[in-house]
Amino acid sequence: MAKNILIVDDSALMRRVLCDIINQDSRFHVADKAVNGKDALNLLMKNQYDAVVLDVNMPIMNGLQLLKELKKHKISTKVMMASTDTKEGAQVTLDALELGALDFVHKPDNAFDCKGNDFKEIFLRTLAVVAESKQIATDKAYGIESIKANRKFVEIVRKHATSVPGNKIVAIASSTGGPRALQSVIPRLPKELNAPVVLVQHMPAGFTKSLAERLDSLSEVSVKEAEEGDVLEIGHVYVARGGAHLNVVTERGQCRIHYTDEPNREGVKPCANYMYESLCDSPYSEVVCVVMTGMGQDGTVGITNLNAKKKVHVLAQQEDTCAVYGMPRAIVRAGLSNQIVGLSDIAQEIIMNVGVK
Repeated sequence: MAKNILIVDDSALMRRVLCDIINQDSRFHVADKAVNGKDALNLLMKNQYDAVVLDVNMPIMNGLQLLKELKKHKISTKVMMASTDTKEGAQVTLDALELGALDFVHKPDNAFDCKGNDFKEIFLRTLAVVAESKQIATDKAYGIESIKANRKFVEIVRKHATSVPGNKIVAIASSTGGPRALQSVIPRLPKELNAPVVLVQHMPAGFTKSLAERLDSLSEVSVKEAEEGDVLEIGHVYVARGGAHLNVVTERGQCRIHYTDEPNREGVKPCANYMYESLCDSPYSEVVCVVMTGMGQDGTVGITNLNAKKKVHVLAQQEDTCAVYGMPRAIVRAGLSNQIVGLSDIAQEIIMNVGVK
């Protein structure tokens, strides 16, 4: 049965173009259209949809205001942002993802440019993932009570598990649902974490810097968008730049960030497989691999190849805490996971595996 879709956009031409794209795919059917957030809210109070395609800039009630109203009225629905704002307005996009949107696409400024095959392919692929995903309620991990509780846990680790042997690194992979889920992990990591963290989140160029800055503002650990040549330091998180593949290389005894420009792999760039494979010849005694929510299988081949050359400990995010149980499922099915962990426990398991200074 075709998935019922609600389109919310103030442009009549854009509504018609998006409607044509969606209805040409037998998997979907445009059930309703709304001209602003207020109209959409009225529809969502009465009807259920498999997914909502939501614009940002609209009169009367914009996309972000609608997401806030949905939260206020406890209306659960799966939202994909499709706006011209989502390219340059990375901050707006992150706000939308934090408010509950599951993914986003950049909508061309001109409605006629939406008819191109490249946009159609990305739009329909993202819509399919959102429509099949789960709406996950993630906690505000950086709330003061959560931070206090986490500090107590860190002290317990310091007291009872001070001798975590080896020189370790943490390597995290995430995709759809990741920006929000990462807020339940990175802010829980203490500044005394005894390992560097490298992180591949599937996002286009221009968005990862804002993601890193937001995570940094919420966290004790230092978080930045990784730059070419950065030397990896313990207690620091390095987010792969969108549109390039992140690798860890060793130069003069130091582990550094190096970007490469191979084509998309697993349909994405950055691709976590490259990150994991680059660690095969690194001086780290163990790699703690964390595979979180996301579509596809990115990470599986990379960890398989890494596992053949180096000691690894693999954490796969538990299914019922994933917006999309694709990447972790692939890890589990390949027999690579050492632990299957709920979202709220991932940070603690990382701390237990690498220790604190």
